[in-house]
Amino acid sequence: MSRYVLALDQGTTSSRAILFDHRGHSCATSQKEITQYYPEPGWVEHDPEEIWESQLAAARQALQIVNANPCDVAAIGITNQRETTVLWNRETGRPLHRAIVWQDRRTADRCARLKEVGFEKTITAQTGLIADSYFSATKLEWLLDNVLGARMDAEAGRLAFGTVDAYLLWRLTKGQVHATDVTNASRTMLFDIHRMDWSPELLTEFRIPREILPQVVESSRRVGECDAELLGAPIPIAGIAGDQHAATFGQACFHTGMAKSTYGTGCFLLMHTGDQARASTNRLLTTLAASAEGKAKYALEGSVFVAGAAVQWLRDELGLIRHASEIEEIAQSIPDSGGVYVVPAFTGLGAPYWDSYARGAILGISRGDGRAHIARATLESIAFQCRDVLEAMSRDHGSSLTEIRVDGGASANNFLMQFQADILGIPVVRPSCTETTALGAAYLAGLAVGFWESQEEIESLWAKDREFIPAMSADCRDSLYSGWKDAVQRVRCN
Repeated sequence: MSRYVLALDQGTTSSRAILFDHRGHSCATSQKEITQYYPEPGWVEHDPEEIWESQLAAARQALQIVNANPCDVAAIGITNQRETTVLWNRETGRPLHRAIVWQDRRTADRCARLKEVGFEKTITAQTGLIADSYFSATKLEWLLDNVLGARMDAEAGRLAFGTVDAYLLWRLTKGQVHATDVTNASRTMLFDIHRMDWSPELLTEFRIPREILPQVVESSRRVGECDAELLGAPIPIAGIAGDQHAATFGQACFHTGMAKSTYGTGCFLLMHTGDQARASTNRLLTTLAASAEGKAKYALEGSVFVAGAAVQWLRDELGLIRHASEIEEIAQSIPDSGGVYVVPAFTGLGAPYWDSYARGAILGISRGDGRAHIARATLESIAFQCRDVLEAMSRDHGSSLTEIRVDGGASANNFLMQFQADILGIPVVRPSCTETTALGAAYLAGLAVGFWESQEEIESLWAKDREFIPAMSADCRDSLYSGWKDAVQRVRCN
């Protein structure tokens, strides 16, 4: 009997591979960083070849760590940075351009024009999204318009488009399978989440030939096999989900009203809404949830563009810390941030503001403030942004959350998690396995091949590591949050 499921977790800053056993425990992990390219202000790109090579190397190394043979692996699950856009040649497999990353804002003006003419209503009605350069449609349109010969080749059927999952699937199967799952498709701004198909009206607006689009499949389904030459034998590829949808599944948030927050490069909050595609009136997104039940499930989502990336900024650009792990101790070296607020709007503001033109600021600085105040205020900004989203989510859902499950790298920061509980006024629950993005991909793949029997079995595997209980007075909470709202207003452009 196979001992593992292999999760390929291709993120914004690195490619990782993790082997999970039947208990949902991580048995081997390999991680390879990838290069970030910033060719112009507000532009962010990755090299698709580097993404592929780093992901394959991580997979091979993970197997080597536990001396696993391909026959020890029941299936492969893929999870990925969403919205990042790749365009490649069907014959050669070579990318036509660097991948345009989800953070990239080069098409902000195009999205502003869509709003001006009223087309955003059509986008929201069909996709559950808003007109924003965060999503793939205008990125793909830009590539077709700006890469020499791309539009002609696309119309001739010589090109293939995909988010990172589709590109990895193509490479893993050596071009035999061009597909994406429903969760990734729902983030392209081209997919009708009610009809569960690509939208002819949106394809026409963005001049996207249907021939370049991937087939859309369920998140938990055997979709192809990894070519034997890559890992030593054919292995079923049976699970695909965008990173935040995979994390929601890995947190066992299967029921209406359950919510999770993932603290990575950005911070993403999803609330499961069951069979209902609940329209937001508070600038959140309606999106598809990953499901292994063979029918559409939905969620509300709020996206914070900068979370862990703000800590990287303190380290790499400001030089205020040497290692990200230092920030917790520095933040706790002072009793409070002294009225300092950091608004990390490096690539605009996400939900619920959706202001592409906002830019970051440090506010409230006095002569006695130093690096500890800026470091603490940076961590606090992550929690404030999450409250922005959770308040909008509660209004949309019509009820307040009683707890939120957390995961991702920054969830290991006890100061941040306690402050998050304090500023929300509800418990924050951290699971024993915080690698829930990769775990969710593994669960989806494992369910499709019988490695796990049911979602009920997966629910029984979820275990709590620590629960952070609010300890801040309501007056203090409201005062701090009021200061944050004022700081945000000072950096907004619309």
